Amino acid sequence: MITKICGIKNEDTLICCEDNGVNFFGMIFYPKSPRNISIEDASNLQKKSENLNINGVGVFVNKNINEIEGIIKKLRLKYVQLHGSEDEEYIKTLKRIGVKVIKSISISNINDLRNIGNYNSSDYFLFDYKPMKNELPGGNAKSFDWNILKNLNTNKPWFLSGGISIKNIQEILNDINPFGIDLSSGVEKELGIKDNHIINNFIDKLKNA
Repeated sequence: MITKICGIKNEDTLICCEDNGVNFFGMIFYPKSPRNISIEDASNLQKKSENLNINGVGVFVNKNINEIEGIIKKLRLKYVQLHGSEDEEYIKTLKRIGVKVIKSISISNINDLRNIGNYNSSDYFLFDYKPMKNELPGGNAKSFDWNILKNLNTNKPWFLSGGISIKNIQEILNDINPFGIDLSSGVEKELGIKDNHIINNFIDKLKNA
């Protein structure tokens, strides 16, 4: 199973993820998020990762297309995650500069799965809890009814996200068995602060499940 840990902000956490065989680390470029990262810090992490096996992912929410292209080129990103209302044309524009796109789709009921047809150019889907008006686009430590995904029909690889932790990973493996999992708050000791011990324990549980 592919693993992605989102909201990485420092090298120590990055190395912990690398040591645990985590496949992707997310760097969030969204000022309202407690996990927001500066371009400078992200550049340092991305450069560090170029000599590692883990891949950096730039996470954006409705970013101006020219601004996001500038960040992609500056950081030499190979992957981006779009966590807003970006459309198919937006994705196609980014694909032209050579990045792979993970498109987040908010889920509250089975009808939301129809939205996958709107993003044919994306490389991956990421299914997350649909936030309320006063909530962040992601990272709310809340999950949707995962049974909805049992009706999923797609040939694209996809991530499950939202409220994943060591407490429910066994259930996820038994009942859903996604291509990948994306977690953030589930490996934090407090809001926005990752904990290496929790990461170690989570991956150990995942590998031995």
